[in-house]
Amino acid sequence: MRASSLLLCLAIATTAMTAQTTQLRLVSTAWPPFTNAAGQPRFALDLVEAGLSRIGVKSETTIVDDGQLTSLLLSGKFDGSAAVWKDAERERTLLFSQPYLENRLILVGRRGTDVSATALSSLKGKRIAIVEGYAYGETIDTSGATFVRTKTEEDSLKQLLDGTVDYTLMDELVVQYIVNNHAEQARTRLDFGSTPLLTRQLYLAIRKDLPDAESIITRFNAQLRSMIADHTYHRLLHVSFIRADVDGDGLAELEQKIRALLLVPINNELGAWRDAFLGSSVDEEEVAAAERAAEVGG
Repeated sequence: MRASSLLLCLAIATTAMTAQTTQLRLVSTAWPPFTNAAGQPRFALDLVEAGLSRIGVKSETTIVDDGQLTSLLLSGKFDGSAAVWKDAERERTLLFSQPYLENRLILVGRRGTDVSATALSSLKGKRIAIVEGYAYGETIDTSGATFVRTKTEEDSLKQLLDGTVDYTLMDELVVQYIVNNHAEQARTRLDFGSTPLLTRQLYLAIRKDLPDAESIITRFNAQLRSMIADHTYHRLLHVSFIRADVDGDGLAELEQKIRALLLVPINNELGAWRDAFLGSSVDEEEVAAAERAAEVGG
């Protein structure tokens, strides 16, 4: 009787040890075109979901307000995030994949503003809008600039246009997205820097206390390389370039130039950026006239 009970316990323990996670509950903020709710631009989430599906892991991402991400990740309520930057606080709790994208943040200012700075230290005394809860790294703490935390990137843009801040920092792909879909307003109201002032790598991260967290990350990393080889990576990120250390050699790979598939407006997502423009102190009739002129010219 004791022998059979022991065997049963061993069988249960073995099953528990070999069981694999097949569903991940992930969390993210809305950061188009990288992350968003289903049906909206969410290229990073699409990529990670595809990679996880190749290893038999389904994932569902809950979109939360900016400023809540880190606390929710560290609370254990979710299993991780499909698109997150790394910092020391998060590293204590989360296991990170290899980076699958490099976010290059450039300076955005009002039209006529000097955006030629090549380092944050050149902006000492300036007020720069950044989003609350984003892990920008330690560089901003020693730059001498004043960083104003905002609710969202749209809020950062609105505060910039209202004159509350001098600049904001935005990923160059997000900038391209705005320029392609709001060309006239971007051209007449904004100036963009050309030198990335901050570079952050984007990761899949899951809780270390998940039973097979290390296995999931290792298998996902392998699928990243496969997805690059078969161009699934390029198709899902809507680009024909790579700027991430996807082979683990410590260097960011680069292929070709960006392919502007972001030219295609995508449903309601444009509304948020339009609201950022129109919600600022500007003559709406003037903006509408500019849009009509752009339509005629286009």
